[in-house]
Amino acid sequence: MKLVGSYASPYVRKVRVLLAEKALPFDFEMGDVMSEPSPMLKINPLGKIPCLLLDDGEALYDSRVIVEYLDTLPGKVELIPSDPRMRARVRCWEALADGALDAGILIRWEAVQREEQYRDPTWTKRQSIKIEHALKAMSEHLGENPFCAGDAFSLADAAVGSTLGWFLFRFPEMDWQARYPNLAELYSRLIKRPSFSQTVPKV
Repeated sequence: MKLVGSYASPYVRKVRVLLAEKALPFDFEMGDVMSEPSPMLKINPLGKIPCLLLDDGEALYDSRVIVEYLDTLPGKVELIPSDPRMRARVRCWEALADGALDAGILIRWEAVQREEQYRDPTWTKRQSIKIEHALKAMSEHLGENPFCAGDAFSLADAAVGSTLGWFLFRFPEMDWQARYPNLAELYSRLIKRPSFSQTVPKV
């Protein structure tokens, strides 16, 4: 298998964390999504990362599809529970984490890519509110539990940890740790795992 992505992408990190936790071998290739036209379009019609290339040449895209597939492969652990209720709970955690990321990336895009005279502070504020609601929900759902869902590490933790790590990387001024100390403690525990310490986002 080959994972095409970037070291800065939180969606790619989520997949890399899953691969590491399951001890699945793979190759990594940087994917260029900024060139016009993007070479990623050859393997993903959306031109986005991550994209997983299987040994027979088939391409899987969207991080949620990729992690769903990877968890069906033999590995050290299963990170998406088979119990329907727990499975739905884990996937809801993932949806919450990815939704917060979507809002954060829109804020960054507005600030970095859009010309200053076209930037919309109302739009940015709306995305910031989404992030704040997501972080509050994460904190409330987590409570004093050591993991996001159940009593063991799962995809929920991989997704939430990747999101929190990206906020530290791109928005250090956000200081969510002060408002949500239980999330800060969660990330402190996660970063001690090799799957997280070896996938810290970087340019």
